[in-house]
Amino acid sequence: MGERPGAGAAPGLPGSADLDRGWETARLLWTLDPSIAYLNNGAFGAVPLPAQRAQQRLRDEVESDPMRFYARGLTDRITHTRRHLARFVGADPDGSALVANASTGVNAVLRGFALRPGDEVLVTDHGHVPAGRAVERVCRQAGATVVTVAIPLTADDSTLTDLVRERVTRRTRLAVLDQVTSPTARLLPLDRLIGPLRTAGVAVLVDGAHAPGMLPVNVDALGADFWVGNFHKWAGAPRGTALLSVHPRWRSTMESFVVSWAEDAGFPASFEQGGTIDPTGWLAAPVGLHTLSSFGWGTLRRRNSDLAAWGQRAVADRIGADLGGLPMDPAVSMRIVPLPAGVAATPDLAQGLQVQISVEAGCEVAVAAWHGRGLLRLSAQAYNRTAEYERLADALPRILATARRA
Repeated sequence: MGERPGAGAAPGLPGSADLDRGWETARLLWTLDPSIAYLNNGAFGAVPLPAQRAQQRLRDEVESDPMRFYARGLTDRITHTRRHLARFVGADPDGSALVANASTGVNAVLRGFALRPGDEVLVTDHGHVPAGRAVERVCRQAGATVVTVAIPLTADDSTLTDLVRERVTRRTRLAVLDQVTSPTARLLPLDRLIGPLRTAGVAVLVDGAHAPGMLPVNVDALGADFWVGNFHKWAGAPRGTALLSVHPRWRSTMESFVVSWAEDAGFPASFEQGGTIDPTGWLAAPVGLHTLSSFGWGTLRRRNSDLAAWGQRAVADRIGADLGGLPMDPAVSMRIVPLPAGVAATPDLAQGLQVQISVEAGCEVAVAAWHGRGLLRLSAQAYNRTAEYERLADALPRILATARRA
C-alpha cells in the first residue's frame, strides 16, 4: 500500500505499512460487516467472536435448565468473574460490583450521594452527555447546583488543572471527571486532580467508560472515591458489562436500583443479584479479555493509539483541518478532527452528518456538536486498517461540501 502524502507524517508516527503489518488477520476475530469501515469502537465496542460464542453457550446453558443455572452456583460464578475483571483494572474485588454500563454506575453513585440544598457538584464541559444529565437531575431534586468548568479544547494539563481547582468552593461536595472524555477524546490528568480535590474535602467520581483495555488502569492507585468503567469497548466483553469500584468509606451508602434477594448482603452482592437479569455477558467477559490479551496488551495499546493518530492526520490533511494545539496523548486510542465552521454545529446536524457518512462512505464514525463546533471522532481497535481511514478521508470533502450547503 502506498503512503498518502502527508499521512503519518507526524514525528515518530509509523507509516501505513508498519501499522498494518502483522494485523492482516486480526479482523477474523470479529464478525463486523466487511463492507463497513467501523471506526467508532468508542461508541458501542465490537465483541470478539470467541466472547460471542462463550455468551451463546451460556445462554444455551440457561435454557437447558433455568432453575439449575440461576439457583445453583450462579452467585459464585459472578463473584469469580468480578474478581477477574477487578484484578485487570487494579480494583479491590470486594469493593467492586458488576453493573450494566458506566451510566448505571454513575447513576448509582449519584443516587446514593446525600446531596443537600446549596451543595455543588463539579463537572467539566468535556463530560459525557448522559452523565451530565444524571448530575443535573440529582442536583435539581436535592436543591444542589451543577458547576460546569469550561476547558478550552487546546488547554494543556496545567491549565486544565488550574481551571478545575479554581472552581472548587467550600460548597463543593462531589466532582465527576472523565478518565478519557467522550466528545473530545482527551485523557484528563487525574493524577493532578484527585489528590487536591480529596484534600479539599471533595469526593471524586471517575467515569472511566473508555479506560479498561485502552489504558493500563490501576483503580486503587488513582485514589478516587468512585470509579466505573465499561469492558465492552476496548476490553472485548459483551455489551452490558461494566465494573463499579467504591472506596471503603462509601460502600455502606451504596444501594442497588432494585431491591432483591441480596439486599441484606449490601454492596456489591445487592447490585449483582437482581433475579432474572441476564448475567451471561458478565460471565463471558473473561473470554473477551483473554482474546485481546493474545495480541499482548502493550503491543495492542501502542498500535491502536498510533493507528488512531495516523487516521486523524490522514483525515485532517484531506479536509484541511487544523490540529494545532490539540492535546494528543499517546495512550488514547481515539482522536478528534475539528470540522469546518458551521458543519455539525448542532446535535441534530451532527447526527445527520454521522448518518450521511455511514450511508455515502460506508464508514461508521462519531460526530459531536461541541460548543457549536462539529468534532469528528475516530477510534482504533485491532480490527482496523489504515485503508479504512483513507476511505473516510477520500469521501469526506464531497460529503462536507453537501453538508455546508444543507
